[in-house]
Amino acid sequence: MEEKQLNSEESLELITRMIRQTRSRVERNAAQPFLVMGYLTVAVSIAVWFALRATHNPIWHLLWFVIPIAGLFYNGIVRRANREKAVTTYIDRVVGYVWWVFGSAAVLCSLLSFFVRLDILFIILLLMGLATALTGLVTRFRLCVVSGMVSALLLAPVCLFIGGIDQCLIFAAVFAVMMVIPGHILDFKCRRLCSEN
Repeated sequence: MEEKQLNSEESLELITRMIRQTRSRVERNAAQPFLVMGYLTVAVSIAVWFALRATHNPIWHLLWFVIPIAGLFYNGIVRRANREKAVTTYIDRVVGYVWWVFGSAAVLCSLLSFFVRLDILFIILLLMGLATALTGLVTRFRLCVVSGMVSALLLAPVCLFIGGIDQCLIFAAVFAVMMVIPGHILDFKCRRLCSEN
């Protein structure tokens, strides 16, 4: 098969089209994890709040570990499904590394909080907000940058001023702002783009 030489204009057009396609695919793929993990975190936060409110038994804090376990399970399913569908790009790998590093730090801090007094919900919100902002920076989605930075720098510190189990409700609200709302906006945007094409 003979390869065609592209002039500079055709090369630029090809690169622009590839970037647009990658960004569109990333948008499609970004909405689902944001929605799944956002809603899961909100649900677990509220479940922990109810359980602690009803029983005053700190054993219910173990429910928090449903989130990373479900996240690993979900990631495995998605990775297996995507292996057959599409090629993994550099951006996909970078975003995956960002979440792996921040997620590992969050789990380590959570485990450490059983032995050392930490404002763990503040720390988790800070880490997840920064991971969301980095995801937005890497993928050039301003909405994720804004929601991540607002969550990490403005909303997470609220946990430092709210005491007791009511922090769970703040945690749920911040995750709604950080992941659920941007996830729905990305999903809406993607559905609109798909219907136009």
